[in-house]
Amino acid sequence: MNTIKQVFENNHKNKKGCLIGYITAGDPTPETTLKIADALIYGGVDILELGLPFSDPIADGPTIQAASLRALNAGTTSMRVLEIVKEIKIRHDIPIVIMTYYNSVFRIGIDKFLTSAKVCGVNGFIVPDLPVEEAIDFKKTANNYDLNTIFLVAPSTSNERLTRIVSVSSGFLYLISRFGVTGANTTLEDSTIQLIQRIQLFTAKKIPLAVGFGISQPEHVQKVIKAGADAAIVGSAFINIVQKNINNTTVMLKELETTAKVLKKAAAFGRQ
Repeated sequence: MNTIKQVFENNHKNKKGCLIGYITAGDPTPETTLKIADALIYGGVDILELGLPFSDPIADGPTIQAASLRALNAGTTSMRVLEIVKEIKIRHDIPIVIMTYYNSVFRIGIDKFLTSAKVCGVNGFIVPDLPVEEAIDFKKTANNYDLNTIFLVAPSTSNERLTRIVSVSSGFLYLISRFGVTGANTTLEDSTIQLIQRIQLFTAKKIPLAVGFGISQPEHVQKVIKAGADAAIVGSAFINIVQKNINNTTVMLKELETTAKVLKKAAAFGRQ
């Protein structure tokens, strides 16, 4: 089975940057999510990040908030998301990461949820509202099941705290490229490039660095990879395509695959 570590090593060996594609599981329906995953994987996404729909997604902007609402209205539950992972894994050998708020894990129980996640083929977790100081139990249980715990750092993260987070992260480090919430941007600020270069000094030869929030255009992807990131995370750009074509699945899937191909090409070119 392809692991997160293997994906980064293979891309690095081939002098390519990785593309991580985010979608909200269950949007617009659980069944359509499977087809969306197919399209992104056929388009070249290296790692799939599935957002577990939540009623109060504090780190997410309007695009992903709307996707979460559609998924919840379609009856998507936490355990159904894990079943979606299982169904994707039957068809594709690709690492899958779950992005979830801690309440969803706590409500079910850490051990029960992570046990089920492992059985269904999940490779790792991103829990944006779980600070490293309070993640001891979660990370210990995740380690027991060989699941990666992916922590986030922001522009405001101090060097001291950054060192600590890097030391306990696994899979990759998620760099929030800007202040605020998720959402597609038309431009990439120079400060983002400087931020990547600063963080990369702490992650080099220790853990892959992935950059998200506002990454939506091929030139964004190319620039962050060229600046030293190992992966670009694209979410809202994909979800915008889902929302725009919600009544025409055929067009939606074709556009998703085409967009993924263009973004993956930019990631590969950025590493050259």
